[in-house]
Amino acid sequence: MTARDELERFVREALNGGASREEVSAALRGAGWAEAQVMVALAGFAEVDFPIAVPRPRPSVSAREAFEYVVLFGTLYFAAFNLGLLLFQFIDLAFPDPLWSAGRFLAVTQAIRWAISVLVVATPVFLFMAWSNGRSIDREPIKRASPVRRWLTYLTLAIAASVLIGDCTALVYSLLGGEMTIRFLLKATTIGLIAGTVFTYYLTDLRRSEEELGI
Repeated sequence: MTARDELERFVREALNGGASREEVSAALRGAGWAEAQVMVALAGFAEVDFPIAVPRPRPSVSAREAFEYVVLFGTLYFAAFNLGLLLFQFIDLAFPDPLWSAGRFLAVTQAIRWAISVLVVATPVFLFMAWSNGRSIDREPIKRASPVRRWLTYLTLAIAASVLIGDCTALVYSLLGGEMTIRFLLKATTIGLIAGTVFTYYLTDLRRSEEELGI
């Protein structure tokens, strides 16, 4: 039996024995359980007028659900990366290096073609999967607690945060070295805006989900 199973068993038996949620919470916190663990355990049982504790429905992980979330977040990463790539090429065209050869400009145009091709395909898939997932959650709000959804959301936050940290580090390094150029500054801003938008959106969505689920 895991610690989580033991905690849930204790909460169930305590509620069945007539203890109030406040009493159960105080006892667990006094025993050293973290506040978040206690809240999650209590949230697993509905606050209804019934002689024994009534468990809430719990999200289950299916192969289909995992597939949908992998496609959703996979296309997000693919689209975000290629949006940045596309904007980088436009910045290079607007502020070219005088030493660039004709071959460098050919590479830029090919990169633009590739990035646009990816965005034309990946963006509609991402938007459709996001719309479909939103409808599914509206029908069954418990799906907000899906382990696959939470894990991939936290992974996305970690990736976005890492990109932001790396972007800021490169910006400071360039500034201290006196190597700041308008082209570099625009590229750093592009990365910051894309990663910052993704981070802010999914952090807000995660917090809203946790508030609605009481965890």
